[in-house]
Amino acid sequence: MRAFTLLFLALIIFSCKKDMPVIVTMEEDVSLLASDSLQGRRTGTDYERMAADYLADRFKDMGLVPKGTDGYFQEFTFTDKTDPHKEAQFINKGEDGSVTGINVVGYIDNQAENTVVVGAHFDHLGMGGEGSLYRGEEPAIHNGADDNASGVAVVLDLIQDLKDTNTNYNYLFILFSAEEIGLLGSNYYVKNPTIELENVNYMINLDMVGRLNEENALAVHGVGTSPVFSQTLFANNTGFKLTEKESGVGPSDHTSFYLADIPVLHFFTGQHEDYHRPGDDSEKLNYEGMEQISQYLMAIITDLDDDPKLEFRKTKNESEETPSFKVTLGVVPDYLFDGKGMRLDGVSEDRPAQKAGLQKGDVVIKVGDYEITDMMSYMKSLSKFEKGMKTMVVVDRNGEELEFEVTW
Repeated sequence: MRAFTLLFLALIIFSCKKDMPVIVTMEEDVSLLASDSLQGRRTGTDYERMAADYLADRFKDMGLVPKGTDGYFQEFTFTDKTDPHKEAQFINKGEDGSVTGINVVGYIDNQAENTVVVGAHFDHLGMGGEGSLYRGEEPAIHNGADDNASGVAVVLDLIQDLKDTNTNYNYLFILFSAEEIGLLGSNYYVKNPTIELENVNYMINLDMVGRLNEENALAVHGVGTSPVFSQTLFANNTGFKLTEKESGVGPSDHTSFYLADIPVLHFFTGQHEDYHRPGDDSEKLNYEGMEQISQYLMAIITDLDDDPKLEFRKTKNESEETPSFKVTLGVVPDYLFDGKGMRLDGVSEDRPAQKAGLQKGDVVIKVGDYEITDMMSYMKSLSKFEKGMKTMVVVDRNGEELEFEVTW
């Protein structure tokens, strides 16, 4: 009975509009998906299933063709967490220790030869546990408004704009499950596609696009996976401060498609202090910024509509160059910072940086004897230290260089 009651709550926005043309705003979609009634949408729970039911109803109302294996749904069953870049351990439903996720898949069929995929994951961390950065004593709901109700809402917004337009390609919309556990939903889809993958032109992934800042900073990953992407992003940019990353490999669902030799673009507005914590709530999102991103994506898709099927290019896997290290400052890097050094977007409580006096906004420019020019040089410097060691860290704080002693 409890599950049915919560399902009613999850569908309330949709149900109230059932007898009229359904116009659901991005804010309404996020508010529902990130509400306490869905308990953080953890993969394999009744709450994720209720979110999937809501999203399937949204697809149906917008006239999408079901493209899962059971209507709009594509179920898959797996064991424990796997490495995002290794084989997922999919098993038969009902085996001991199994968890069942569910992708939601819909299609605009323009009778075209090739298809564009647009995706976002809709699962999150539930009450916390593995993956959470929350350090409270009692479990708390991780609503995941930015991560990733924001990406889902932008996908739903794009569907409305793409209907009956840009008809040189078909459009496949996939809302993935089990991204937080290791990209399992996208991994499973690529291994068990419901369309021919060889006919996929490119894939757009939206993950954490709800916190566009005052600088309009937007990160785009996968730019090197096709030779046309960089120019297309530039030609249609109406005011974003773009940070472009070449690699098609990263900690989100575009990776699964890149590894299948499909050009990918992943859009991201940056990490923040609420990342993987209970504070990632719907009222903190920049909905005007999400609308700007949706319009930018529409412009990019429209620009590519007249182009032939894109050429795919392999990119250097930046993660393979990442050095191993045993220590960390305990900070949230600003992934959108494109200056010299590594700017801090957050400082964790009771960790080395906070104890030493570093603050959000500081730009780390030197760790011990090692100059810091970017994220990679920072991680390489960490590999030189062991726990218990002390070193000096130099930061740029509002144009002034300050030195702090850090104990690792």
